[in-house]
Amino acid sequence: MSAMHPSASARSNLRMYGRRIMLRPLMASDFQAYRESRLRNEDWLLQWEPSRLSLAADPIRDQAAFVARCNLRDRERQVGGAYGLGLFVEDALCGEVNLNNVQRGALQTATVGYWIDQARAGHAYVAEAVVVLARFAFDELLLHRLEICIIPRNHRSRRVMEKLRIRDEGVAQRYLEINGVWEDHIRYGFTAEEWADRRAELAAAWLP
Repeated sequence: MSAMHPSASARSNLRMYGRRIMLRPLMASDFQAYRESRLRNEDWLLQWEPSRLSLAADPIRDQAAFVARCNLRDRERQVGGAYGLGLFVEDALCGEVNLNNVQRGALQTATVGYWIDQARAGHAYVAEAVVVLARFAFDELLLHRLEICIIPRNHRSRRVMEKLRIRDEGVAQRYLEINGVWEDHIRYGFTAEEWADRRAELAAAWLP
C-alpha cells in the first residue's frame, strides 16, 4: 500500500483501531443503527451542524438517501478526497469521525469533524478516535496539517481539543453556516511536526 495514496482495496476495507474504538466506513446495512442514533440525538446534535434543508432527501430518515450518502463517501475515499468513518464501541455505532476536504499540492491538509451519541459522551471516545485518525492522516496519507473548527460555546467539543492539547489558532468570524446561522469558529491546528514530536506520547495513551 502506498503511504500517500492507499490502494482501492485498502480504502474499501478500511479499519482503524484505538484501544476501545474502531473506525470504518458506514455501509447500507448500518442504516437502522444510524437512523436510531441520529433521531434519538437530534436535539443534541442539530445545534452544532449545518442545515440539511438543501438536501433532496434526508439520509437520517430515508434509507435510499443514506445508501446514496454511503456511495458518495465511498467515491470520495477512492479518490482520496475525504474519509468518512463510523465510530464504533463494542461493535455498536455511536458516532462518526470524518477527515474532510483533503487538499494536496502545497497545502497537504484536511479538516476533521465528529459527532457522538449523547449516551456515549464523556468517555473520551472521540479523543481516542481523533488520535487514530491523526495517525492515519500523518503516517499513511502523509498530510502536513489537520484543522478542527469548533463553535466557541461548544464546550464538550472544545474539551476534546484540550484533552489532546491541540493548538488553538484563534477565532474565524462567521466561518461556517450552522443550523441556518453563520457562526464564529475556533480553529485548532495540528501539524506533522507536532505529531512527530508527540506520536509516542499519544500512542501510549490512546492506541493499542
